[in-house]
Amino acid sequence: MVRKQQKGLYEGMYIISATLSDESRKKAFEKITDGIAAQGGSIRKIHEQGRRKLAYEIDGKREGYYYLVYFEAPTSAIIELWKDYPLHEDLIRYMTMRTETVLESLDFKPLNLQ
Repeated sequence: MVRKQQKGLYEGMYIISATLSDESRKKAFEKITDGIAAQGGSIRKIHEQGRRKLAYEIDGKREGYYYLVYFEAPTSAIIELWKDYPLHEDLIRYMTMRTETVLESLDFKPLNLQ
């Protein structure tokens, strides 16, 4: 009997070094998405957020390219992905969370600081 692995919907935030050329940055991001596919996952939506200032300096870096990726993957794949991410020298920060829905657009409300 073959056991079917349970899949989940995940939201991954990835920050890639801003010092890379466009081609190198594209390859670094492909390494992430290829890793998801290699673990049996499938990409549902990618929000490329562009170059942004980091909230604080990380390893001497003040800016990074932000990507928000929605993907489905077997639950066991997340552990394997997290083992692989520290090996990506151009990946500054990453975070993966389970989610219920895929956001089709990212809309932020302005802060009311009164």
